[in-house]
Amino acid sequence: MTLRIYNVLGREKQEFKPIHEGRVNMYVCGPTVYDYSHLGHAKTYVSFDVVVRYLRHLGYDVLYVQNLTDVGHLLETGEDRILRKAQQLQAKPMQIVEQYIRAYFSDMDALHVVRPDISPRASAHIPEQIEMIQTLLDKENAYEVNGSVYFDVTSDPDYGKLSNRRLDDQEEGSRETVRSEKKNPADFALWKVAEPEHILRWNSPWGEGFPGWHIECSAMSKKYLGETFDIHGGGIDNIYPHNENEIAQSECANDAEFANYWMLVGSLTVDSVKMSKSLGNFTTIRDTLQTYRPEVVRMFAISAHYRSPLDYSDKSIDDLSKAWSRLNDAVQLTRHQMNSAPESDEGNSFLERLEKARTEFSDVMDDDFNTPKAIATLQDLTRDVNSLLNGDATVGLPVLNEIASTYQALAGDVLGILPDVTAPVAAGDSEREAKLIEMLIAMRAQARVDKNYAESDRIRDSLADMGVILEDRPDGTIWKIEA
Repeated sequence: MTLRIYNVLGREKQEFKPIHEGRVNMYVCGPTVYDYSHLGHAKTYVSFDVVVRYLRHLGYDVLYVQNLTDVGHLLETGEDRILRKAQQLQAKPMQIVEQYIRAYFSDMDALHVVRPDISPRASAHIPEQIEMIQTLLDKENAYEVNGSVYFDVTSDPDYGKLSNRRLDDQEEGSRETVRSEKKNPADFALWKVAEPEHILRWNSPWGEGFPGWHIECSAMSKKYLGETFDIHGGGIDNIYPHNENEIAQSECANDAEFANYWMLVGSLTVDSVKMSKSLGNFTTIRDTLQTYRPEVVRMFAISAHYRSPLDYSDKSIDDLSKAWSRLNDAVQLTRHQMNSAPESDEGNSFLERLEKARTEFSDVMDDDFNTPKAIATLQDLTRDVNSLLNGDATVGLPVLNEIASTYQALAGDVLGILPDVTAPVAAGDSEREAKLIEMLIAMRAQARVDKNYAESDRIRDSLADMGVILEDRPDGTIWKIEA
């Protein structure tokens, strides 16, 4: 099956054909770094992490760019989000930026999100933004008034093609401060004059000021990916005005298509209302990780299709926690039996089942990255793996190796929902953790041989207090971590 992607620009699934064979250039709108990331951010960036992982799994060389907005993202009041946070905390704006950039990457690292290849900051690309604004002025797609520059939406006959909004339907002041100096209510700021109290300011041909929110993505995507690139990603809530304005200013400035495929992630909701800081109904990633393992939070984030909304509740994530435990237990049981399995072809008939699972997984992922069906495929496989490994038949090491490698490739490398035994996770280095647990299990086994049952129980109970559950079997003791 060929990879097909639902292209929001056109509202249909289309066969994926990259501009350059074997290579994918991808840009995703990143966070505005003025507070801690919440679970809505987890849904967006875990979803795109899976997209990148799967493209690389297919053999593509992916260049992944995700920006960091550290200037210009204004509230409806006209206040810069970062400046307001700095005033609240009596801190420098760049102190706020540094604090929350570190927090963002810490949260993403904990969720096993592979870092983008390039994470450009808006404030570090002011010259590129000024250059694009000047081009738009030269082409008469923009105009300057009193030191501010606005994009003239009436100069672009295609304006509204992504969101399907007509100009006469635009609401005055949507995410932009309504200013009488604008020619049209839907015109948006490319550059804003800095009032005397505005700290973040740069010199420009139009005087001291700062860039608007939308121009940063157009300038930085062009710098790193070219005038036209393969995939543009973001959240569905930013389709208008942000994504719409990106397209307009980029295509008018460059006389070229902006992005060939538009992928927008559905919102995370709480009681069917979008989770957001402004509504106060958010739960931060770091708080959630105090209760749930990062793999469980990841699995929750992709338990709905990326384009669909996902409603958050304690019950929904608890249910995913149990499902993850079943999958992880099967992986741990496989690894445990590998320690004593014979080098034989016993159980070879199960290889067909593994091949079937890999094919089904690829088919659903090729269908617009359908992660819920991919998870269901792994759950079906897990039932069969448990039946095999808990049965009476002997399973040879080659088959166990194939089971382990299938889980690693699909659940680990693509979906990222298996603990990584080679990289640090939120709770510490998992490889070192596993070795320490195995050492304690060996000490407990020796205590039982010595009939020192009090010591044996103490080790078992201490591990249980840390969330490590032991299961004694005829062929030895296996362990698992509570979700």
